[in-house]
Amino acid sequence: MELRQYQKDISKQASEILEGKKIVYLSMEVRTGKTLTALNAAELYGAKNVLFLTKKRAIKSIEDDYKNFGFSFDLKAINNESAHKFIGEYDLIISDEHHRNGAFPKANKMTKFIKDNYSHLPMIFLSGTPHPESYSQIFHQFWCSKFSPFKEKTFYKWAKEYVEVKDRHLGYAVVKDYTGAKMDLINPIIKPYMISFTQKQAGFDTQVNENILKVKMKPLTYQLAQKLQRDKFIVANDGSEIIADTAVKEMQKLHQIYSGTVIFEDGKSRIFDTSKADYIKNYFKGKKIGLFYKFKAEYDCLKSVFGDQLTNDLKEFNETGKNIALQIVSGSEGISLKEADYLVYFNIDFSSKNYWQSRDRLTTMQRKSNDVFWVFAENGIEEKIYTKVLQKKSYTLNVFKKDFVYLST
Repeated sequence: MELRQYQKDISKQASEILEGKKIVYLSMEVRTGKTLTALNAAELYGAKNVLFLTKKRAIKSIEDDYKNFGFSFDLKAINNESAHKFIGEYDLIISDEHHRNGAFPKANKMTKFIKDNYSHLPMIFLSGTPHPESYSQIFHQFWCSKFSPFKEKTFYKWAKEYVEVKDRHLGYAVVKDYTGAKMDLINPIIKPYMISFTQKQAGFDTQVNENILKVKMKPLTYQLAQKLQRDKFIVANDGSEIIADTAVKEMQKLHQIYSGTVIFEDGKSRIFDTSKADYIKNYFKGKKIGLFYKFKAEYDCLKSVFGDQLTNDLKEFNETGKNIALQIVSGSEGISLKEADYLVYFNIDFSSKNYWQSRDRLTTMQRKSNDVFWVFAENGIEEKIYTKVLQKKSYTLNVFKKDFVYLST
């Protein structure tokens, strides 16, 4: 096994940037091999003990690359949620899908953890989408290192210089909108740290074909949605409650209901309409598919229809004829579903980042066409979400309010 020439070139350049600036950001599109490139950069840099922060599903692939290429440094690959269990003496940090550390105006828990424990160490950042929704996502990604090119200690101080802050009216309050970062000021500062590489540069010639399939759900589904919009609550026969006393809850509950499941206030869930799952099983009969779902109860719904022909284990999927179903958030990054004939979405996530990441799970250099299918309820909420994320924007409460005319008014 040997690295591709562009991976060798990028890893050499990355090691040189790392030597001089202690941070290098590999902004390489999915399937171009950024993991292997980062490992080789660590080797060239002379690292002895590397901590690789990633998602649980990506660990085996990372460990396989490490073993297959015989790197000389010690490697510990762990999922972000377990990072606190493996605090140790490392001399290099690799942060996979680093855009997850771009929350603003406040840093998220993981970003704070990296800063508190490893800010003094050189770091390699990896992401195909460094700022999927706003350049304001850049600040905390660098802030976790003491070698950040930005000298401001907080996002709010940074925003005074680099963000056009606006007031956003939500109806019940006015909040500050920090999404309007000034790209022309930010780019020259981060450019010396960034190495960008596209699928096209790597020689990929893959077209993604998106298809929308609409399913007429059971009358009960539409009745529940209408009642929730009108009354803001539903009480089931066993006394379980669905409450939508805020616009946010209403948006979330409608999102669940239109795919045939719901989560009650006590945390229990219920499947009441398998129309989508039935449709998918019949439509893709004889094909091997990779499925994405949004809510955990939706996996149970799919499993109830597909039975033993469905797994959520990547190894089992690769080695058998079974289909696989993964939650969008956990399955959209760091894995390949190249064994699938098609990608099928049982539901859609509000995040545009998850949309752009997940739709590329089929891509390989040899594959010339990827077929992606979105399964939406007729007259449901999903197509409205799709229209927004297609524009590289997330589906927000403001959009929801404009989309739906409330029956109670």
